[in-house]
Amino acid sequence: MSDTTPRLEIRNITRRFGGRAVVDDVSLAVMPGQVTCLLGPSGCGKSTTLRIIAGVDMQDEGTIFVDGALVCDTIFRVPPEGRSIGLMFQDFALFPHLSVADNVAFGLKGPKAARRARVEELLARVEMLRFIDDYPHELSGGEQQRVALARALAPRPGIMLMDEPFSGLDNRLRDDIRDQTLSVLKEEGAAVLLVTHEPEEAMRMADEIALMRGGRIVQQGAPYNIYNAPVDKAAAGFFSDINVIRGRVHGFLTDTPFGQFMTPAVPEDTEVEIIIRPQHLKIEFDRNGVGPAPTPENGAAARAVVDRARFMGSESLLEFRMEYDGSMLKATVPGVFLPKPGTPMWLMIRRERCFVFPATGSTQSRPAG
Repeated sequence: MSDTTPRLEIRNITRRFGGRAVVDDVSLAVMPGQVTCLLGPSGCGKSTTLRIIAGVDMQDEGTIFVDGALVCDTIFRVPPEGRSIGLMFQDFALFPHLSVADNVAFGLKGPKAARRARVEELLARVEMLRFIDDYPHELSGGEQQRVALARALAPRPGIMLMDEPFSGLDNRLRDDIRDQTLSVLKEEGAAVLLVTHEPEEAMRMADEIALMRGGRIVQQGAPYNIYNAPVDKAAAGFFSDINVIRGRVHGFLTDTPFGQFMTPAVPEDTEVEIIIRPQHLKIEFDRNGVGPAPTPENGAAARAVVDRARFMGSESLLEFRMEYDGSMLKATVPGVFLPKPGTPMWLMIRRERCFVFPATGSTQSRPAG
C-alpha cells in the first residue's frame, strides 16, 4: 500500500429511502492516523453513511475502498466482519453478563495468553485495568465508554467508526474522555470517522471536518478553514451565533450602519447579507453622543442601545438595538461587562472577519471590503 493511499475511501455514495436521497453523492477519504468528522444536524445522512461503510446497510450507488481494495459496490460486497472496521456507538453496547476483561476480549482470536495481554494493555491505556474483573453495571457512564473503546480497538482495526459516542456523558466528564480517546486512537494509528452534531466536538477532535446538510457534503477541510471561510451563511451559523446585516448593492458598494462595504463581486442591485460573529464586534463607550472615528480596519461606528446583558461564565453576552434601523445585534466580551439596559454605546465591526453572501444563498463567501 502506498503512503498516499487512503485507509478508507468512499466514492459517490448515494442511499435512497422511499425515493428520497438520504445520502446524496457523498465522497471522502481518510488516511491512517487521521480523524475525520462528519458534522451536521440530525437527519442530514451522517449516521446512514457510517452504517453503509460498516456494511450494515447497502448503498444504491457508489463504491467503498479499504487500503485501496474494493470492499463494496452495488454488486460486490465484503461482509462487515471482513472489513477490519471497529465500531463505537453512544449506547456502548457492552455485554452485561460478561466481565470487563471478557467484553474487551470478545472479538479477539489466538492463544489465551496473547488475548489476555492485549486486554490488559488496552485497559491500562484507558486507565481501567483495576476494573478488569468488574461487570458493566458496576461502572459509571464514563468508565463504560472507556471499556467500549478498548473493546473496539482490541482486534487492531484499520478503521474506527464512531457514532455520537460521547453524547451520553455529562459535560465536565466529556472533555476528559474525548481527549483520552483521541490520544489512544492516534497511538493505534487507525483511520477514524467520527459522527457528531456538535461543532465543538468536531473542532476539538478532527483533523478534517466534512460538513453535511440534506444528505450532501457542503464543505470539507481543516477545522480552522471551515470556521474561518464558511461556504455560506448556514455553514457560518452552524459553528456559532452570527449577526446578519442586510443591504443592497449599488455601484459595487453596500450601505450599512457601519458605513459602506465594497462588494465588487456581487451583481448590481443584489440584496446581500453581511455575516459577523458576536466576538468580532468592538464596543466603545458613548461620549456625549460622539463615537470613535472611522478606521480602515473597523469602518464607521454605529450607535446602539443596550437591550440586555448577561454573564455567561467566561464572557458576557450583550444584545444591542441599533439606532440606524432598530435591528438587533449581539456582542460577546471576555469577563464581566454588564451595562444597564438603555445605555447608549457605539459598535464597530472588524471588516476582515465579515463574510458577504447574496441573500438568496450563495455557495461562495466573499470577504467584505
